[in-house]
Amino acid sequence: MKTVVKLTQQTVLGEIESVLDTYPYHPYQQAFAIPDLRQELIAFVLNRIPCLDYTMFAGQNLLFEADKECLLNYKLPRGPLEQQLHLQNLIHQGISSIFQDKSDWISHHLCETVQPGLEPSHWFG
Repeated sequence: MKTVVKLTQQTVLGEIESVLDTYPYHPYQQAFAIPDLRQELIAFVLNRIPCLDYTMFAGQNLLFEADKECLLNYKLPRGPLEQQLHLQNLIHQGISSIFQDKSDWISHHLCETVQPGLEPSHWFG
């Protein structure tokens, strides 16, 4: 029995969370909490890395499989740290690119953060 685990997507999702945590809540984290923008960022990153799967056989170690067509003109960084930095760089590029392309849409869909103590009271009429 074998089980195929899509580690690429799991890794990308975790790394996106980590990278977004380094950005301010407004507007970045707030914008990428919108499902459409989050999905666009995920697609941006996944389309720029090879499609890697790991197959686990019962009682055996992981076997690496790569889609040959996906790897045709792509050179994967060698070490795990290089791979992580490469992935983080792609995420930063994606955030920047999406923000540039969709700046008007984002500004219309995000509400300004209002601090209750600073908003004038309408209670007194």
